[in-house]
Amino acid sequence: MVVFTEKNVLSSHLSSLLKENKTIGLVPTMGALHQGHLSLIELSSKENDITVVSIFVNPTQFNNKEDLDKYPRTLDADIQKVETLNTSIIIYAPSVKDIYEETISSESFDYDGLELKMEGKHRIGHFDGVGTIVKKLFEIVNPSKAYFGEKDFQQLQIVKTLVKKHALPVEIIACPIYREKSGLAMSSRNERLSSESREKAAFIFKTLQRAKKLFATKSAKEVTKIVEEAFKKRKEFTLEYFEIADEETLNICKRKDKNKKYRGFIAVFIDNIRLIDTIVMN
Repeated sequence: MVVFTEKNVLSSHLSSLLKENKTIGLVPTMGALHQGHLSLIELSSKENDITVVSIFVNPTQFNNKEDLDKYPRTLDADIQKVETLNTSIIIYAPSVKDIYEETISSESFDYDGLELKMEGKHRIGHFDGVGTIVKKLFEIVNPSKAYFGEKDFQQLQIVKTLVKKHALPVEIIACPIYREKSGLAMSSRNERLSSESREKAAFIFKTLQRAKKLFATKSAKEVTKIVEEAFKKRKEFTLEYFEIADEETLNICKRKDKNKKYRGFIAVFIDNIRLIDTIVMN
């Protein structure tokens, strides 16, 4: 298992492989790897000659310093998990200085308004931070394919827009959500939950499933109200938002169009830990 901590050394190593026409897959992560991450890594390993897994807790995409400070960092355990899949996988685990050098700041991006909705509305500057790190990683690694999970569906659409607008030569591969047995979407933040809260958090996906069923016969506004009322009755949760939106534009559904695909998007706090999830509605 090769672990790189410096971008210049990694880029030099990968350049020699690119000259041999090797294909490179990139799986960008912030560590605390779980089965969802590992499924992305496995797919990349099947589809590419080389797979690079980046492990970097990116400070510019956090609008809450406490959340950044408490984000789980488990590099040694992460390396061991990747090693069980394939010892030829390359890990890039840089320092903040290696990525940002002297100035820790975000570039400013225009994602055609996608950045102003849901996560962007509640986490100001978040998607500038996401775009900054993703673009930097693409420039360092030069991947032919990059793999992202659908749990962060808005982020997935943001990254696709970034690639299109900047004409970046990389194909974005969307990968399905992995869930715990309870239905809770796998997330690095789950590691911060107590066992009791982790069990209770299964209510999030159960509510999404109920919303999907209701959406077959009710309007988006009616379903949204039912979801909001359901969380009001559960005092352990604080619902930040639930929205039903067009998959492509992320515009809120006001009137159903049979030719459009809709998703339910949710962000919830439990134990002061923020969890997100999503479900296809039709």
